[in-house]
Amino acid sequence: MTQNKNIRIAITGGIGSGKSTVSDIIRGLGFPVYSCDEIYRELLGNECFSKKIAAEFPAAANVDGTLDRVKLSGFVFDDDRALAKLNLLTHQEIFKSFDIKSKSEDFVFCEVPLLFEGGYARLFDDVIVVLREINSRIDSVVQRDGIDSLSVKKRIKKQFSYDKINFEEYYVIHNDGSLSDLRQITEITVRKISQKYFKKN
Repeated sequence: MTQNKNIRIAITGGIGSGKSTVSDIIRGLGFPVYSCDEIYRELLGNECFSKKIAAEFPAAANVDGTLDRVKLSGFVFDDDRALAKLNLLTHQEIFKSFDIKSKSEDFVFCEVPLLFEGGYARLFDDVIVVLREINSRIDSVVQRDGIDSLSVKKRIKKQFSYDKINFEEYYVIHNDGSLSDLRQITEITVRKISQKYFKKN
């Protein structure tokens, strides 16, 4: 088997598309899968990092200088400039942490919600894009987060439009069937990617 060390595959898609479910399926196949959201939460648990963010967003800081995550989320949600500033501060650290965590892996996946918005596709060898019908996405987030459909629609409107991408450049998974259907297409997709980078001699 010809092996290329540290092949990195991004998993992305809009809110409610099912990218986390795809990630779980791939984990179940025995492959390492990291999540940018989980890495971000880990970083916020670091007092030095948390205070650094709090210092940049005083309105989201507690009296002791630590970060109030709920206040931060509310502060940046309706302020595009504040969100861009937060992303600039956090994304570099997130990918730095991912590099450290995954450097010993031959073949690794990472769930990246803002892959195209941040121009991060270039950091990966290939990309899996998870697509889903809009109403199914809305229903999924309403049930998951316990918020109303109007709020979900606002979130979706602020996100990247996946209609803009060239689907021929990426591996696309359509999540419009059952969980069994999603598992099957995910397994087929992972097999194709694996065969691309790990060819038998």
